[in-house]
Amino acid sequence: VSASHLQLTAFALGTVGWILCTISMGMVEWRVWYVDNTTIISSGVAWVGIWKVCFISYLHVSPGYREQFCHKFSGYESFVPHEIYAAQGLLLIAMFVGLLGLASTIFALRNVYMGITHKTLITPFFLVGGFFYIFAGLCVLIPVSWNFYSVTHNRSIAFPPSYYMPSSPVAQEAGAAIPVGIVAVIFLLLSGTFSLSYRFSGATNTNMK
Repeated sequence: VSASHLQLTAFALGTVGWILCTISMGMVEWRVWYVDNTTIISSGVAWVGIWKVCFISYLHVSPGYREQFCHKFSGYESFVPHEIYAAQGLLLIAMFVGLLGLASTIFALRNVYMGITHKTLITPFFLVGGFFYIFAGLCVLIPVSWNFYSVTHNRSIAFPPSYYMPSSPVAQEAGAAIPVGIVAVIFLLLSGTFSLSYRFSGATNTNMK
């Protein structure tokens, strides 16, 4: 038990990182677009996510919506840029792989705190969990970095007319989903590093004996 404090911390960080990854994936505020035509986009601000685009409108532009208009899209539509398509797939993979990492770490911690000392029931699961955390962190890092790059270079998106969105904003900035994703990356990578360190602490204890 004394050799697994870092792994317990890894589980806590991995849990928070996985939750933040899931939150980031569901948020629409990946990119904040500022537009000059406020005829339909009344506030002059639109939010572009990886699953949909939304803006405030005081016109009745969609059935059932008078103030907020949202239009969902999938990665199979031709106008969707590569960075958004990649974000859809990679964040789903990160969520699934991160969950596997949590399950593996839970099993190892369970054995540790139940007094099971057989290394084959502990060490491999910490190591597998660590690799899963790191892989999940990299899966989040790629779309977050790619979309942030697109924001800083004011990249346009050729939305179809039914979206009521201009193809290019006057200016754009990173939305809240990107810093949330960055924090998720940090937590997942730290969690993976701490989980992998169990092998070395175990080796140290063995040598001391």
